[in-house]
Amino acid sequence: MLATHQIKLMKYVDEYRDARRVKQLAEAIRRKTTRPWNLMEVCGGQTHAILRFGLDRLLPPEIRLIHGPGCPVCVTPIEIIDQAVAIARRPEVIFCSFGDMLRVPGSENDLLSVKSEGGDLRVVYSPMDAVALAGDHADREVVFFAIGFETTAPAVAMAIAQADRLALANFSVLVSHVLVPPAIRAVLDSPGNVVQGFLAAGHVCTVMGTRQYEPIAQQYGVPIVVTGFEALDILQGVAMCVDQLEQGRAEVEIQYTRCVRPEGNRAALAQVEKVFQTAGRKWRGIGQIPDSGLSLRADYARFDAAARFRVEGMQADEPAVCLAGAVLQGHKRPDECPAFGTECTPENPLGAPMVSAEGACAAYYRYRRQKK
Repeated sequence: MLATHQIKLMKYVDEYRDARRVKQLAEAIRRKTTRPWNLMEVCGGQTHAILRFGLDRLLPPEIRLIHGPGCPVCVTPIEIIDQAVAIARRPEVIFCSFGDMLRVPGSENDLLSVKSEGGDLRVVYSPMDAVALAGDHADREVVFFAIGFETTAPAVAMAIAQADRLALANFSVLVSHVLVPPAIRAVLDSPGNVVQGFLAAGHVCTVMGTRQYEPIAQQYGVPIVVTGFEALDILQGVAMCVDQLEQGRAEVEIQYTRCVRPEGNRAALAQVEKVFQTAGRKWRGIGQIPDSGLSLRADYARFDAAARFRVEGMQADEPAVCLAGAVLQGHKRPDECPAFGTECTPENPLGAPMVSAEGACAAYYRYRRQKK
């Protein structure tokens, strides 16, 4: 076995090599850039990596990185949060959620406040945990809060299929799944759009593949490069995108080849197709986007928590002072919002991008609070 000092030395050498390669990549991008280009990273995890490592400051001033609507927590609309709060408050309900949804503000309350009031709200790590709870508590209604992009949809579909096989009449799902390709189209169709290329999220494409991006690249003439989340991944994705733009190409390329295949995960896609169908979905701060979400197919409609607890018709407005919608669409940086860091902080968030671990506002607050 390696001694502790040897392990530390190997880690130091790896980090030194990575830092050197990051610098080399940034210099290569600087040399090949001949004009201004606006690139949008779609994933909130990539946004945090960019700000954490200061990658945007390594790039030439002609390259502008724009933060997109790639945080599933952030784009969950207020109405859905209000539905979750209303359901979780019911005494017969065990409400199950991923932990990052607890402090997302609704119109008046969040799920954490429901828990503090005595609601039976449980943080789970998998939707299958909620299925197990339903099996163990036949006298209670167990509801799972299903949010996320294509990445989390297969596990939720599998949980619903399992509940169906077990004939669990006390299990249901509050569905708020959204899809990335329609969101990219919405950004490109926006009257104020300035995005010329995209860095797409590697984990999403691990499931969905890249085929759905090809008609977008062709129709709009924008390169789409699927990247990972390390500093080297992101800079290599930028380099590939700039190469295409400088050469007048608009193609789908995969930087994240260690995980992503064009066809995606066929088994996962088949499971999603079995349980869900595409539907229009409202995005927080953005509005309704056609065919941008998932809803339960007729064979599984009995698992729809919104219908079961009759909360479908809820409506709510965004706080007027919050510019989350403009931030999510890449029209504003978080620190351009007048409420940023004053009225809106992680302890007192006005919008979801400030409270989510993948939110752009949270990233700016943590890594870039002081303007430079």
